[in-house]
Amino acid sequence: MPRLALYTFGVLKSPLTDPGPLTREFYASGEAIYGKISRHPGYLAHAEAADGDRGGLFDADWGAWGEFAVPTWYGKGRTVETTALAATLSLWTDLRPAFDAVYTGLHREALNRRYDWFERTGHPNHVFWWVSDDMTPTWQDGVSRLEDLHDHGTAPHAFTFHQSFTPDGRRR
Repeated sequence: MPRLALYTFGVLKSPLTDPGPLTREFYASGEAIYGKISRHPGYLAHAEAADGDRGGLFDADWGAWGEFAVPTWYGKGRTVETTALAATLSLWTDLRPAFDAVYTGLHREALNRRYDWFERTGHPNHVFWWVSDDMTPTWQDGVSRLEDLHDHGTAPHAFTFHQSFTPDGRRR
């Protein structure tokens, strides 16, 4: 049975190491949100560093999720001290459970504050695509599909919550 891959990407206003209160709030809410989403019906898995390293995104061993990658429009740092981004890569059973997880509860509250933390880039912040049940999507898959979504709009291989497709390529 196909699974739904979701890649999210946002450019933060401040580096992840910024000691200010907004960055601390962002981290604190992220921990709680990940805990809640990982128990949500329909959630299957998300990319985690294989070695447990939570510091350098670009240097971490992501195992089957592949080497960490970012869209071409990301122009900020790539070191532990300068990285200013938030990205996720996850697997879901279907679009509805992902929608419910993103647009309810703690994550909904965080979305209401997203412009406190994130820059407005004019680029999409998420993309979905279907993968076979034996495939683990990679960070590069997510980046390629997000860039394709930005450049060409929604299609069965790169779509959004609002313009989605079934596993067989039919528009929902």
